[in-house]
Amino acid sequence: MKNHLHFRFIVIGLLLALPIFAYSQSDVSGIIKSSPADATKLAQAYLKPLFKGLGVGLNSGWNNTAHSKNLLRFDLRFGITSAVVPQPDESFDVTKIGLSNNVRPTNPAQTMAPTLSGSKDNSTQLTVYDNNNQALESFTLPGGTGIGLIPAPQLQGSIGLSRGIELSVRAMPTVKLGSDFGSIGMIGGGLKVELIPLISGMADRILPLDIALAAGYTQFTYEVPLNVPAPANAIPSSATQPSNFSNQRVEAKFSGINTELIFSKRILLFTPFISVGHNSAKTDAGMKGNYPIIDGVTLLGQRTYTVFTDPINIKQTDISGFRTNIGFQLNLAFFRIYGSYSMAEYNSFNGGIGFGLGK
Repeated sequence: MKNHLHFRFIVIGLLLALPIFAYSQSDVSGIIKSSPADATKLAQAYLKPLFKGLGVGLNSGWNNTAHSKNLLRFDLRFGITSAVVPQPDESFDVTKIGLSNNVRPTNPAQTMAPTLSGSKDNSTQLTVYDNNNQALESFTLPGGTGIGLIPAPQLQGSIGLSRGIELSVRAMPTVKLGSDFGSIGMIGGGLKVELIPLISGMADRILPLDIALAAGYTQFTYEVPLNVPAPANAIPSSATQPSNFSNQRVEAKFSGINTELIFSKRILLFTPFISVGHNSAKTDAGMKGNYPIIDGVTLLGQRTYTVFTDPINIKQTDISGFRTNIGFQLNLAFFRIYGSYSMAEYNSFNGGIGFGLGK
């Protein structure tokens, strides 16, 4: 008989998103009942905007000028990127994501379901069947947030080195947000090389622009405990089933790499810029621990469950493509204001403020 997994995907989606989506595990009331393989496919489809949007955010806000800071000059900046979810990614067709024949729409005419960024209202229902085509249970897929933006923060420090080289660091120690929200952490580094200072002669006084090559890597981690107890009025399918469910948790790691060629021109306090480059982002996320899952009934009508370990594992490349940015930097003594717009698969806005010493 086909094994089955209970899980509410909106938990992962909202908990992996930023605190703007204030969410509590007490809201976990729905369940997903499908095989681990089917549950993973449903999670990938439902969370697609989150994975792509965070990938865009990780790769944003690295640079707002081609000019590298002078030796030992530095700044500290904080910014936020909002990735715009395109309309096609606000919903998905459950019949086109590769589910097994054991999980089918209860109503064959109702196959569209919202993703995390889609409509809050949803009545798409799936039914789980055993290998004898006997219906076991039905469940309704979660609705979305109704928010078409995926936010991501950046906290970054930069310092100028010699020969037009600038080093940037993104770091946030693991911060525990409580048992309902888990813990988050971030680390990354970037390097920018201003090209004109590397050219000898008169080039630095002839060319009207600053030009630089830059690259950056960011990794964002997230972990939150879960509590999925044994189903009520159910018994283990065998005496060998694990009974420890205290290790249940969601673990996720998002990473992004951004490379770009930057052109800018300082005009008094204002510096407009444009850049072109390539960015990629990956997700490694999963539902870890032991989970008791209803898998059938006895001849006497007693429900049974099987325990699955690490039932959901998602490892994928979310973004890999070219990207164009246009924006500005405004210097007001030691205070800076940043802003930019990015055009790629997911367009995005980035804005922030900074404090620094020198140019």
